[in-house]
Parts: sequence; structure tokens; C-alpha cells
Amino acid sequence: MDTNAQLLLPLWAEARTRFSNQLKNIKESDLTKKLGDSPNSAGFLIRHVADVELLFSKNVFGQTDLKVSAKTVIAQRDTGEWTNLAELLAYQQEAFACLEKAILAQTDADWQSTVTTKEFGSKTKAEALGRIVSHTAYHAGQLGIVLKYGK
Repeated sequence: MDTNAQLLLPLWAEARTRFSNQLKNIKESDLTKKLGDSPNSAGFLIRHVADVELLFSKNVFGQTDLKVSAKTVIAQRDTGEWTNLAELLAYQQEAFACLEKAILAQTDADWQSTVTTKEFGSKTKAEALGRIVSHTAYHAGQLGIVLKYGK
């Protein structure tokens, strides 16, 4: 493992606990919870985080062998179908493992290479890692509020 991956992997994994720690006590009945008129349910948020992690693994970090069907990104809204807890937990764990593998596959030089996407323009892979960390943390905050106050 290259030096940068050794440093960045634990940073990413620790930041992701803001999301993953919430999943330890979640119940299937929590998945349909929403906050007021908010368009996104808890189940949608879990699926969305995993969808985007898989997209980053493939499109940003070069895991081109991945087959990704980012349904929340495609639909651009909560379709109400994210209600199977076992499936969502397995899917988010798969996304975690894929992104971990992608981070570990990067060489020290890769972290300074530039990637361009329509979603966030051109960034180095190191900056893109910051983007996925902040994306997951953002939605983890939403998930926490929905789980606590949602109906």
C-alpha cells in the first residue's frame, strides 16, 4: 500500500462512521421515516450514500469492472422502494468494501492526478476523496435527524 493510501484510508473510514454507526440500531420501520415535507426517507438516504460511493469507486477511482446501478441518482427522487433493511445494509457494506478497495489501489502519484465529472468539475483524486467524505457526512447528518425526529 502506498504512503498516501495508508494515510487517507483511515481518515475516510473514520469519517464514514458518522454514517455507519447509525445503521447499527436502525429498524426496518425506520426506513420510511421522513422529516416533515422532506422528499427523502431514511431508506433513500442509505441507498443514496451507497450509490454515490459505488459511483466514486468506478468513475473517480478507476474500478471500471464495477457494475453500478445508482437508482437514487437516476431517479433523482425518493421512489419509496428503499424499505428492505437487510438489502440496504448489505448494499452499503458492498459500497464500503468497493471504495476501500479503490482507495487502496491508488498509487501516491494517482492522488495528484485530475479527474473530471459533470457533478463537480475537475479535481485531484485527493480532492475528490474529500468530496465523497463530505457527501457521506452531509447525508449522515440528514439521516440522523430523520431517524430522531421523522415520522
